[in-house]
Amino acid sequence: MIKARILIAGITAMVLVTACKTKDIKLNTDKREVVSGNKVVVYQVFTRLFGNTNTTNKPWGTIEENGVGKFNDFSDKALHEIKDLGVTYIWYTGVPHHALVRDYTAFGISNDDPEVIKGRAGSPYAVKDYYNVNPDLAVNPANRLQEFEALIARTHKAGLKVIIDIVPNHIARKYEGKNDPVGEKDFGANDDVTVEYKRNNNFYYIPNTPFQIPDNDLPLNGEKNVLVDGKFDENPAKWTGNGSRKAKPDQNDWYETVKVNYGIRPDGSKDFPELPADFDKKSYQEHYNFWNDKDVPDSWKKFKSIALYWTDKGVDGFRFDMAEMVPYEFWSYMNSAIKVKNPNAFLLAEVYNPKEYRNYIHLGKMDYLYDKVETYDKLKDIVKGKSSPDELSGIQLNMADIEHNMLHFLDNHDEQRLASSEFAGTPEKGKPLMVVSTTISTSPTMVYFGQEVGEAGNENAGFGKPTRTSIFDYIGVPNHQRWMNNGKFDGGQLTQSEKDLRDFYKRLLNLSIKSSALMGSFQEIQTVNRKNTSGYDAGIYSYVRWSNNQKLIIVVNFSADKTSEFELKVPVDVIAKWNLKDGEYTLTDQLYLKGKTSLVVKNGEGKAKVKLAPSESFIYEVK
Repeated sequence: MIKARILIAGITAMVLVTACKTKDIKLNTDKREVVSGNKVVVYQVFTRLFGNTNTTNKPWGTIEENGVGKFNDFSDKALHEIKDLGVTYIWYTGVPHHALVRDYTAFGISNDDPEVIKGRAGSPYAVKDYYNVNPDLAVNPANRLQEFEALIARTHKAGLKVIIDIVPNHIARKYEGKNDPVGEKDFGANDDVTVEYKRNNNFYYIPNTPFQIPDNDLPLNGEKNVLVDGKFDENPAKWTGNGSRKAKPDQNDWYETVKVNYGIRPDGSKDFPELPADFDKKSYQEHYNFWNDKDVPDSWKKFKSIALYWTDKGVDGFRFDMAEMVPYEFWSYMNSAIKVKNPNAFLLAEVYNPKEYRNYIHLGKMDYLYDKVETYDKLKDIVKGKSSPDELSGIQLNMADIEHNMLHFLDNHDEQRLASSEFAGTPEKGKPLMVVSTTISTSPTMVYFGQEVGEAGNENAGFGKPTRTSIFDYIGVPNHQRWMNNGKFDGGQLTQSEKDLRDFYKRLLNLSIKSSALMGSFQEIQTVNRKNTSGYDAGIYSYVRWSNNQKLIIVVNFSADKTSEFELKVPVDVIAKWNLKDGEYTLTDQLYLKGKTSLVVKNGEGKAKVKLAPSESFIYEVK
């Protein structure tokens, strides 16, 4: 969710810190866990935009003007091409039914007030009904759930797995569970609204005080709408999604949402059972058993039911929005239940506080967290000339015990596009970043649709602004549309440079999911080369990856304008670990199978002559 994370109210931050902190977990950070299997590659698609062929791109345009993609646009051909790119999972972003500005009353859906919606198409993180899907995405909105179920089946048939969003921290201001399963009650249905807090209330309240519309820019850019009247009926007002306790939120608050109560009192103390001290070492089954006889807040039960509902539909995993704003005890409760039903479920959390990473992995039973604050931010600083590649080594060292759990990405719906002027500037400058992001650890790699063809997010969509592809508006995605080629999904309209870029991504991702070395050991050789290698310029970074049957030397040039030529050193301890005898070995680049050089081992030390063009990378295999 695009949200100014620094704008979380101070009092809310205090509550969250109290809610999420636990005892320091003493772990061996010098060793990696042994990881089995192959690399995972997640392809994130903004479902509403993926299949849209309309190129009008009018700011604040309607569906009729700007078009919208549908579930059916993910044809067998489209899914085949995505899998062929080197993808193993698709994250269908924006599937649950969220608030939007369009009349679907003919299908039993109430209209939403534009004054508490961001954009016209609405934020996918203001969910209105968790037991159904966005009607915009269906050819026939009456059959929207069946159309999504068909997409799940097509995706599985293509050999891919399905991820969708769950947003436990907040829901739309006008949540209406019109499709609740038998026995499920709507959020807030049994709340005592006369008090600010009660353990089994689903929301926090501002008693005896009505909600007021924030002082925003004019909704829908000033377009007339019968529901735009300066009022929204919510009395008493609820806390806003980012924790604001104001009846009139600030325009920078997440005013389109209300915060869900997980049993954290307003003073930050916990009103639920806590995990025993040693549960960071326990299995998901043991976590599940722990919660079996515990009394937990009502919101916990509601979200567990939601997750299991979608698991039963065939969804293979979830991406949890702003997970650190919800206590890790809840995640232990829900994630262990998901894993009991599907031990292979893929559970990815948006967490930005490095001090809490291990709590959410070991106590919250998350499989993966965003590696945003460490690796992503560092790579962005490197390509913008604000930081040295040398610092990547320390990041890897400090997260050695959890490196597998830290999902890598360079592009997603929240961040500026990799090819945008505010990031790499060109897709070619992003290539060395992508090589490092994909190959430096055993963690999953994520690619955002259009990234592989250089999408820069240049459109002024309305509420959404350039450098990010808007998640709030009906808009086209130009580079992606050229690849889509009016539904042929053959890249027929791509420029040659865009075709070359997609070929690079296809080679890199397919290499990553097949390489045993990339699921093996890591050692940086940056330090020894920075200190001792002539011509080893400031933009160079190098490291080695290996398994029992594959040895890789990876060298990248972050500089976009300087060719570097040097004699790379592979230190004695690496040569010893590889059991290489003195002699000459062939190094062949695995990306294009053209670049070759020799590794000469003498007196137990290896040396290889390397020449790197601007933004070039080599993934050498030792033979």
